[in-house]
Amino acid sequence: MAQDRLSELEALTSDASLWDDPDKALKLTGEKNRLTADLNNFTEIENNFNDLRELAQLAEADGDEKSLDDVYIQLQELQQKVKHSELEALLCGEADGLDAFLEVHSGSGGTEAQDWAEMLLRMYSRWAEAHKYKVEYIEETPGDVAGLKSATIKIIGHNAYGWLKSESGVHRLVRISPFDSNARRHTSFASVGVYPVIDDTINIEINEADCRVDTYRASGAGGQHINKTDSAVRITHIPTGIVVQCQNDRSQFKNRDSAWKMLKARLYELEIKKREQKAEAMRESQGDNGWGYQIRSYVMQPYKMVKDLRTSAETSDVKAVLDGDIDLFLSAALADKLDVAEGN
Repeated sequence: MAQDRLSELEALTSDASLWDDPDKALKLTGEKNRLTADLNNFTEIENNFNDLRELAQLAEADGDEKSLDDVYIQLQELQQKVKHSELEALLCGEADGLDAFLEVHSGSGGTEAQDWAEMLLRMYSRWAEAHKYKVEYIEETPGDVAGLKSATIKIIGHNAYGWLKSESGVHRLVRISPFDSNARRHTSFASVGVYPVIDDTINIEINEADCRVDTYRASGAGGQHINKTDSAVRITHIPTGIVVQCQNDRSQFKNRDSAWKMLKARLYELEIKKREQKAEAMRESQGDNGWGYQIRSYVMQPYKMVKDLRTSAETSDVKAVLDGDIDLFLSAALADKLDVAEGN
């Protein structure tokens, strides 16, 4: 069926008149590109499996134990790729294939919480880079002593939002504080919000009369992620209380344009969640980003453990998780969603 749909899309996109309707053209070409990538991935997995099967048969006939061990290792790697592809097939929601805005906000607790917010931002940036996604820094508000009060990044790549949408919520850290001269254990909180980057095929109307636009001087320590200018823009959507801000460009016009796009993304994501909760009657696994809704605990003292409070997925390798190895939790969230949908 997928091949039939691809043939249909190839015929549609080869029609020169298609671009008379740019919105339709973008939608169809995007679907064609994604389907082509999926089919190529399937073919690659199938070919790799057939090659490994032949190698195993030859090694077994020759009594070559070392080659058999090598084939076994490659089969395990291929199995992980198959599992990843199976889960990615679940990313069929209306916005799952889009890029993502990811925001991090420190909770109460001053420097300790602000340092934790920066650690989370690094974790997601490392995850994105490991999966060949592009990361753009939109806004950073530095902490008073260290870390970040807030930050926003844009993660660019197919299915970025689909993979990361389950990360919205409150993340809790327990550790011996590096900022406490008495080396006491501290608990810190930071919230994460993930929103789809709206493309040109999705129309979100915003009444500008419902918004307050403020400009201010960009702040930060300098460097590659921040420009000190007088062109930072903050937009407040009064009916919902949503606030977005952008300061990564020297041009106020570019920052203003980015901020409007971020606001559209937030409003669109809010509407998607309302629809999902009404249609699926699911438990609020992704819907509440409030401070009372903790989704994951990261414990470094008195023991080492990262545990997701929704799926019960856990690992003792805290260092790997903070270095961006969060696929265990993203996969568990997708699998849990499938179980809920099937009524298991």
